Amino acid sequence: QVQLVQSGGGLVQPGGSLTLSCTTSGIGFSAYQMYWYRQAPGNERELVGRITRGGTTDYADSVRGRFTISRDNAKNTAYLHMNDLKPSDTAVYYCNAHWLTDYWGQGTQVTVSA
Repeated sequence: QVQLVQSGGGLVQPGGSLTLSCTTSGIGFSAYQMYWYRQAPGNERELVGRITRGGTTDYADSVRGRFTISRDNAKNTAYLHMNDLKPSDTAVYYCNAHWLTDYWGQGTQVTVSA
């Protein structure tokens, strides 16, 4: 059974930091590209960034320089490190594992507010 279990969300003040984790099971993690998406209320889901099998990363313009994606193949886990958070980063964040098919995490709420 494939599972992507997310953790690490919560409430943070503007300028703060959070790290989200996405721990997978039931897939050959190292073969998958890992994506992070987010969806704010009333908005469509948008791509935050991705990390390839080889560790190359790409980011949306809105988060580049503030967010970093990493992966630990030994732990079957991908991470989204978020710094200098802004209220506009408030959203539900989803991880996605993509290779021959797509698997999704359950979503994690991130709220940036004073």
